[in-house]
Amino acid sequence: MNAAPAQTRAAQFAGLANHSFDVLVLGGGIVGSGVARDAAMRGLRVALVDRHDFAFGTSSRSSRLLHGGLRYLEQGRLGLVREASVEKKIIHEIAPHLAQPLGFVFPSYRGQGRPLWQLRLGVKLYDLLCGGRNFLPSRGLTAAETLAALPDLNPAKLRGAVRYADALTNDARLTLDTLRSAVRHGAVVANYVRYLDAQRKRGCWIAQLRDELSGCPLAVRARTLVNATGPWAQGIRHSAVELRLSKGIHLVIDRTRLPVNDAVVLTDGKRILFVLPWSEHVILGTTDTDYGDIPENVRVLPDDISDVLRIVNAAFPRAALATPDIISSWAGLRPLIAQDDGPPSDLSRAHEIKQTQSGWWDVTGGKLTTYRLMAEQVVDQLARHLGRPAPRSRTAFEPLLPPDEASRYSGITPPPLSRAAVEHYLRHEWAVTLQDVMLRRSGWHYVAREGADHAEQVVGWMAEIAGWSADKKSQSLAAYRGTAH
Repeated sequence: MNAAPAQTRAAQFAGLANHSFDVLVLGGGIVGSGVARDAAMRGLRVALVDRHDFAFGTSSRSSRLLHGGLRYLEQGRLGLVREASVEKKIIHEIAPHLAQPLGFVFPSYRGQGRPLWQLRLGVKLYDLLCGGRNFLPSRGLTAAETLAALPDLNPAKLRGAVRYADALTNDARLTLDTLRSAVRHGAVVANYVRYLDAQRKRGCWIAQLRDELSGCPLAVRARTLVNATGPWAQGIRHSAVELRLSKGIHLVIDRTRLPVNDAVVLTDGKRILFVLPWSEHVILGTTDTDYGDIPENVRVLPDDISDVLRIVNAAFPRAALATPDIISSWAGLRPLIAQDDGPPSDLSRAHEIKQTQSGWWDVTGGKLTTYRLMAEQVVDQLARHLGRPAPRSRTAFEPLLPPDEASRYSGITPPPLSRAAVEHYLRHEWAVTLQDVMLRRSGWHYVAREGADHAEQVVGWMAEIAGWSADKKSQSLAAYRGTAH
């Protein structure tokens, strides 16, 4: 018989309190989840905590792409493109349910942006950096071929386009399935557990934690700590991280308003914006602007919306998109490594792994696509520090989850609305709040205006399954509706 949700959380805390660990990971985003999985698969005793829900921050608010980063070629960052190009193929192999190959059409206009010859050379190099094994071979398109593929595209001064391939994913689901894999290999994980401080004693770290739901304190002993808290990293006690946060927003519209079969790459100066087909919807984004507030306060602002719609409407004037067309939106933060001044879009997306004091690692920067590689490199360093033989990483070829588990309630797009799915998220995926289910487990929030069509039904099921009172049910619904997404 399945354990009730409260018992599952109690078991998590018993696992944290009653053991000493080789590594404690702070942060349940994509990087922390990858570290936990790799370390557990190599036989290390692993614990992971997050002060919010898993995938609460950047890892559920990206462009949902597995990509090498075509624009990084222009910046001369061939190594980064090569790494990401290889990794996107690896993720497709180990988690095919979360890597949907997708064609990208990049139009070229006379007197604007990149010249067509440069784009054609760029996509051929892009294929080569993928080991010649990209999802689809790239090719050039004439202006007529481009308009045949995208009939609503602005034809004025259009010279043609290139078509290349990357993949669409579900960032939150990739994080959650990585955590599920980590737990299958022995890791102990807990969301809504806040790191307060840690002291180094006799070769171990004693971390002081607090359950954010009950207020109960908890001490966890670990030989090493990994700070993988993304935008929160520089505020963590003992961290030596210096970040420059960049905000990106995305909008979701109905696909009937902008019917595209391929993704489309649009430019605005040096910036790139994507039009991404997503089942019966289209994702528009992103922006790239400096951000100076605390991560929890990141919002989609009216000026952000106007900026995205301006660029899309210039490329597709017949669409004439306006604010009422927006079904949902999200805002996220890129935890970029602080560098010299310049626009955020020019900053490197490379990652850094640094042991800043004995047994403490800060992991910063990077991309969703390279999370597995980052985790492998971190665990290589942890194993050397611990002075114990550890097998080589298997994460590049061992499936993320067994096929039957991977296909039930996880995928690129939201699953059908059902009580069974809600019960699965509560009992097996650590969902605690209505936001956990609507935003990060199912994605139902993003396919109904303000989630209103689903939220009352879902919170009713949650109340039945978890035994909530009428007051808690009402409070949960109010908290969901008051949360900035």
